[in-house]
Amino acid sequence: MINRADSNAKRLHRHKRVRAKVFGTAERPRLCVYRSEENIYVQIIDDTVGHTLVSASSTEAEFGKEGGNIEAAKKVGTLVAKRALEKGIDTVVFDRGGYLYHGRVLELANAAREAGLKF
Repeated sequence: MINRADSNAKRLHRHKRVRAKVFGTAERPRLCVYRSEENIYVQIIDDTVGHTLVSASSTEAEFGKEGGNIEAAKKVGTLVAKRALEKGIDTVVFDRGGYLYHGRVLELANAAREAGLKF
């Protein structure tokens, strides 16, 4: 019998490796991405005090049922960038959360950049 490796455990291992290098400060907080099969979530975090400054997700009422696709990821990226700019945050450190920089994660990052965030 062949045992298949737990993909989420492998992702968490990659995420720990990335988090050893990526740290959010008050001047340049961390933009953290989490994606599930159904939705995508983003937070902008100041790691020095451990506070979430801005958040957005595809579970919010304006998204309806389209949570797990690329269009929703683009909307979430634009929304989090707009909220961050309203709070005076224009530069962040991107934390892909152990996911491949491809698909929904890539489109979210591109939409946030187009909306005005720098990373």
